[in-house]
Amino acid sequence: MLNTILATRVGNPVVVGDEVEKSGRAESKRGEAYSLTDALLPLLEPLSAAGWSCPYFEVKFDMSYVNWVMTSNNAASLLEPLLSRCPPIRLQEITTAELVGFARREGQRKALDEVSIEAVIEAIERHDQFNLSLRTVVRMIERAAQLQAIGVRLH
Repeated sequence: MLNTILATRVGNPVVVGDEVEKSGRAESKRGEAYSLTDALLPLLEPLSAAGWSCPYFEVKFDMSYVNWVMTSNNAASLLEPLLSRCPPIRLQEITTAELVGFARREGQRKALDEVSIEAVIEAIERHDQFNLSLRTVVRMIERAAQLQAIGVRLH
């Protein structure tokens, strides 16, 4: 992150940590344990971030202008210190109608024919009770594109 700040001369970047609940802990050969939460806490508090000392460069930086966005599939597994500094914004589950709209737009963007798009949409609607994810729908569209490219007709 510091290399990017120095290279771009942008002191207020947006840093995104994806699926932070999966970060776990790392242990050094000397037996010292490190976690994402431990590393982030000084950067998330404005007072400590203003005088943050970089362990790599061994220089103090003002990191109080950095904007943090963290995603999590399960906020319940996040530690309280992290939650108190980054209050969760809970998103509603994606609906079947939203998945269908996404599939139609993405299928058109990938130049799928209407038959392939409708096959993906039918699969989404059939599996409505399984709460399909956006990731699953993206894979369905990619598979339909692969099949269409080799001449397999979906119906």
